[in-house]
Amino acid sequence: MHNNIILTLCILSGFSLKGQVNLDSLYTIWQDQTQSDSIRTGAYSDYIWDGYLFSQPDSAFILAEALVSFGLEADYSKAQFAGYTLQGVSWVNRSDYQKTLYYYLQALDIAKKMGHSAALAIAYNNIGSIYHDKGDHANALDHYIKSLEFNEPMQMGTTLNNIGTIYMNQENYSKALEYYLRSLDLKQENGDQSGVAITMSDIGGAYRELEDYPKSLDYYSQSLSIFEQIDHQFGIAEAYSNIGILYYKQGEYSQALEYHKKSLSFNEHLGDKNGIAVSVNNIGDIYQKQGDYDQALKYCLRGYTISVSIHSLLRKRASCSCLYDTYKAMGDGNKALYYLEQLNAVMDSLDTQETTKKLEQMEFQKVILQDSIARVEEARLIQAAHEADIRQKENARNISFIVGAFFLLLAGSFYTRWRYVRQSKASIQIEKDRSENLLLNILPKEVAQELKESGKAAPKKYESVTILFTDFKDFTKLAASIPATKLVVELNEIFGQFDDIMDEFGIEKIETIGDAYLAASGLPRENSDHALRCVRAAFRMVAFLDQRNENSEINWNARIGIHSGPVIAGVVGKKKFAYDLFGDSVNTASRIESNGQVGKVNISQATYELLKSEPDLVFESRGRIAAKGKGEIEMYFVTEK
Repeated sequence: MHNNIILTLCILSGFSLKGQVNLDSLYTIWQDQTQSDSIRTGAYSDYIWDGYLFSQPDSAFILAEALVSFGLEADYSKAQFAGYTLQGVSWVNRSDYQKTLYYYLQALDIAKKMGHSAALAIAYNNIGSIYHDKGDHANALDHYIKSLEFNEPMQMGTTLNNIGTIYMNQENYSKALEYYLRSLDLKQENGDQSGVAITMSDIGGAYRELEDYPKSLDYYSQSLSIFEQIDHQFGIAEAYSNIGILYYKQGEYSQALEYHKKSLSFNEHLGDKNGIAVSVNNIGDIYQKQGDYDQALKYCLRGYTISVSIHSLLRKRASCSCLYDTYKAMGDGNKALYYLEQLNAVMDSLDTQETTKKLEQMEFQKVILQDSIARVEEARLIQAAHEADIRQKENARNISFIVGAFFLLLAGSFYTRWRYVRQSKASIQIEKDRSENLLLNILPKEVAQELKESGKAAPKKYESVTILFTDFKDFTKLAASIPATKLVVELNEIFGQFDDIMDEFGIEKIETIGDAYLAASGLPRENSDHALRCVRAAFRMVAFLDQRNENSEINWNARIGIHSGPVIAGVVGKKKFAYDLFGDSVNTASRIESNGQVGKVNISQATYELLKSEPDLVFESRGRIAAKGKGEIEMYFVTEK
């Protein structure tokens, strides 16, 4: 079901963002000064929209600045409106809602100066969408209603849909349905096929929540039919999924399974990993309900693997829940408990995300408060000027009394506001510090700083780093032989010590995957001795485990593999950031580890070449060893002299 807030961009009479020509042609039109201002503005807006706005929002912002400048030089306000709106959307795509609001307000000021009803309707809708996204539904509705007052048919359908989404989020499904149906009428009148399909899907969702399943199926089916007519692949996949969920809610598992498998087929064709994860989790859940536990495990384990790879907590929550229920039904208590622990960890992470979102909302409200104070000050100055004019016409004593009372009242108001701002600032600072510490616990300091300053962290290629990979021999048997809670405690203690060792040698921990531990030396701060640092850290890890095993009833037998080579490192994810590595060097390090031996440090030829001159290291050539997917690789054991 589509529950996304719909933004409207600079669609004014004379130009459109639905460009039908390629980017080069659009840019040529923009540069052609013989064309009218309207045509040039429309072409350049399409050029930014189609080529940059969603893939390179920072570049889109810079390009839109040229549109604003053009509007000022040519005294063409529509170009300024389009430029400011596009700049606002570029900040939406970088999740900086304060800057988004600033540029949307600039666009609103231009629309007011033009007195252009379509522009005003668009501007109010877009500002409402920011309040909507930040959870301030009262302000969102206020701006949406202002947008509707201009009676612009092309805009009203979008705004009505957004109002419906607010009521859906508040679980007021009858009210949501009222606005969705009004939106549908307008979109049908305007011939907006894609918009009609989306709104029909939303209507189907509202009827589904109201448990009016026949009407829900009718609207979902109509939505699917339109998506098929316009060959909207993502829409088709989602429509199949919605119908599958509808049948599932009615206990009709066979039909639900049929539609979820159709959705899976489209998602696989599109390469949409998130969509695939949704589909396989739904399919696994149905098989679990039907008692086909082998199929349930097959699909839910696939969903779990994908959710980890795309760092999606919501998808991971669904797969862990499915796996817990399945293993519990099979009587496998250890595995059921393991996935219950995973599920609880995911829920904790989701709570952290919610806290971060609330912090962002607090920061956003602080900026709005400051803006309100500035507007009060502006009103005060205007009032003061007005009072000065009155003084020339009335008795001085009366005027002095009035002005004094006014300023006393205003001073009291400002003192109250000052105290509120100061208290709010202190509270926000505490929460901001907590958020800062959390961010530094997830990302390297340099990457976190770049992310805060620019709203993004550009991926970077490193020509030479050293990757350390470990896992434990016979971990599956070990996990089956001890309680899941004890297993998690043991792993936490071991990986905690590994983290300390990485910090000691200046090595960046990347992630843990089950019983595997991945770290890299030589990034994000490059250094020339990255290979030596990794090997010395590996020696320390082996020594730690040996000592631990002497005093423990459980023996942890680790293999350690090290490989040096180029990688690309960067932040992936949108909500819960993750610093990750990409490249063949990571796979090679994994193969070096899997072909190692317990208690020994196994290195590749590339790492050996960097270390062979070290006087206090001893190397034992293992010759060329077959590695899965890599052919034969030259390997060495390395020890301290």
